[in-house]
Amino acid sequence: MFDLLVKGGTLPDGTQADIGIKGDRIAAVGKLEAEAGRVIDATGDLVSPPFVDPHFHMDATLSYGLPRVNASGTLLEGIALWGELREIATVEEMVDRALRYCDWAVSMGLLAIRSHVDTTPDHLRGVEAMLEVKALVAPYLDLQLVAFPQDGLYRTKTGRENVVRALDMGVDVVGGIPHFERTMEEGAESLRDLARIAAERGLMWDVHCDETDDPMSRHVETMAREVTRHGLGGRAAGSHLTSMHSMDNYYVSKLLPLIAESGMAAIPNPLINITLQGRHDSYPKRRGLTRVKEMQAMGIPVGWGQDCVLDPWYSLGTADMLDVAFMGLHVAQMTHPAEMARCFTMVTETNARIMGLDHGLQPGRLASLVVLDAVNPVEALRLRPDRLAVVSKGRVVAERQRNDARLALQGRPASVRRRL
Repeated sequence: MFDLLVKGGTLPDGTQADIGIKGDRIAAVGKLEAEAGRVIDATGDLVSPPFVDPHFHMDATLSYGLPRVNASGTLLEGIALWGELREIATVEEMVDRALRYCDWAVSMGLLAIRSHVDTTPDHLRGVEAMLEVKALVAPYLDLQLVAFPQDGLYRTKTGRENVVRALDMGVDVVGGIPHFERTMEEGAESLRDLARIAAERGLMWDVHCDETDDPMSRHVETMAREVTRHGLGGRAAGSHLTSMHSMDNYYVSKLLPLIAESGMAAIPNPLINITLQGRHDSYPKRRGLTRVKEMQAMGIPVGWGQDCVLDPWYSLGTADMLDVAFMGLHVAQMTHPAEMARCFTMVTETNARIMGLDHGLQPGRLASLVVLDAVNPVEALRLRPDRLAVVSKGRVVAERQRNDARLALQGRPASVRRRL
């Protein structure tokens, strides 16, 4: 007897299987004839692990236009706008925006998010707000928080102190932004400092690293060295890494083995990277996405991140990780069927591993999954289809009726489920 039974679904690897759930765990996968308290008919539908976003800024989300619109569309103007907003936004406002986003995310099957929270201001209202949100959404969404010194660890008098304060308050992950320090030397020193903090506290480490068009911004080299030095391995991730787009190929041939040796992951954010980078170029105009396929060929874990939705840096966004993967496969030119399928895996299983989560469709794993109106991962990327059911920790948290309107073409009845 199962509490919940998902019948007849197609798993991402193409096999058909039923999934039996007891409590908050997957109890069995296969041809299951047992009874259940509730049955979800997933015949002909894709059943996937939930979507995971390893890079987001929830303290700023849904604030687009406050205090005004980013007229230039640049990273630096976005940071300046956020610098104004964080001083006037209340805890209540940030909690309200974040909870609205979390509800939206869950409806899209996005059940785990790693959010960087700005620790620059001494009031730490953003940290207070996001810790409240984390507690409120815990029953249905896993929220990891990163202590992120947006203005640099050393560029403000209390930059380092506030990172430590945020970690003491319960923030999960050590952040950083070395290319925003005053000098290359201080950027490198900030990485050495932050790596020690992560190692001493046994925490994960996720750094905004080399988010610039400057090919001489090479802090990821120092980061990889510190990951190796402290044995952080898969607990570490370099986010953005956009300068690698512009680096000399010979240098990259040295750099990639160092990153692979460290065991760290990479988190590019295609929607935002291609929007914010290259703003100083005329033509040819760089798009700024890091070297995804080259890193994957070296065995480096690479996951797609969303980064921003309706905030000072990005005027769009849907909380749909399939949109992120869809853009990523275009910009990274990952158009072979196997590469497209890998893009789907990047926003599910790979991102879950980067965040250290117990996700997957195997017995004993956390019972979180999503049923999509698609037959396979590539079609899911092409159509970004409806999420017919979202199960989080054993409970159905979102449902949507199948939309058959698009199937009734040339007189065919809607009951004929012919995908186009």
